[in-house]
This record gives sequence, C-alpha cells and structure tokens, in this order.
Amino acid sequence: MQINPYGSDKASLAVGLVNADPDIDPRGMNELLLAYKTTKPSVDAEETADLLVWAAKLRVVFETTDLDERIAVLNRLLDEAAIRPTIARHEGEMTPHLHYSLDTDSTVKRVKARTATGLAHVICASGGGRLGCCDREGCTVVFIDTSRNGRRRFCSTQCANRIYVADHRARSRSSGGHGG
Repeated sequence: MQINPYGSDKASLAVGLVNADPDIDPRGMNELLLAYKTTKPSVDAEETADLLVWAAKLRVVFETTDLDERIAVLNRLLDEAAIRPTIARHEGEMTPHLHYSLDTDSTVKRVKARTATGLAHVICASGGGRLGCCDREGCTVVFIDTSRNGRRRFCSTQCANRIYVADHRARSRSSGGHGG
C-alpha cells in the first residue's frame, strides 16, 4: 500500500513518538523529532512529558481495532490538537501545500497537529485498517502496515520469527519431537 506522501512523514512521526522510550530526555526527544523532519524542534523537560502523554493518546488509535472507535478517538485528538489548516508555499517551491499548524506554534503544538493529521491521512487512505500493534506477547511496538495484503501482524521479522519458532517447537513437542 502506498500512503499519501504528504501524510506519511507525519504518520511515521506518530509511530516514532508512540514507540519512544518512556524515559526519553529532552535531548533525546529533540533528536527523535529532528529524525522525523520536525522543523526546529526545541522541547524542555515539561514539553517532553507533554509529548509522552500525547504519545499515550496516539497509542489508543493503534490499539483500537474497531474502525468507528478508531475514528472517534482520532477525531478527539484532532480537536485537542487544535488543527488550523493553512496553505503554504515555501521559498523555491512552486506547489502550494497544506500546513496544519503555524511555523510560529510551539514544537508541542506542531507535533500534535502533524501526528494527528498524519494518522488521519492513513486512516482515510487505507479504510482504517493499516495501523497496528505487534502481536508478539510483551512487545508494545506499533506500526503502519504498508504490506500489499494489509495483514501484517508483527513489528519486525525478529518478532515474527520468535513466534514462528515457538510455534514450531510446540508442534514438535506435541507430535513426539519428530518434526521436520
């Protein structure tokens, strides 16, 4: 599945924020935001804590499997983010595009706007079913399923392999250990 390129970096930021270490410090948060193309990130300890609270709210969007509930949760987050769309054209760029916050807004406000709208783009483009949480017990990683068939269950090949190996061993034990 191809995600609208305008929403993909914002949705990826949501994934990165949700998967961030809950003990991340402001320096780490600024590095994370910069890695996801956030312009001039600058957060202190209080703002880092605010973003971790926001990440917990975003997590619910990934964990909720009922489409109507997922939409309701995200609509509440869009409202909380106080989205204010404007059309922008940067110097040297010919094509106008949408911004969902002002460049003068705080980093926290811009991140809230970017992540909420990014997930909204994914939900609208995919019919709502492409946000997921890893199926491996104990793994809390969330992801956007960009696979062709939309049936991704695990965050990584490593998590999938752990489950497949455990399932294979369990089958081997139950069949008398002569699997192969």
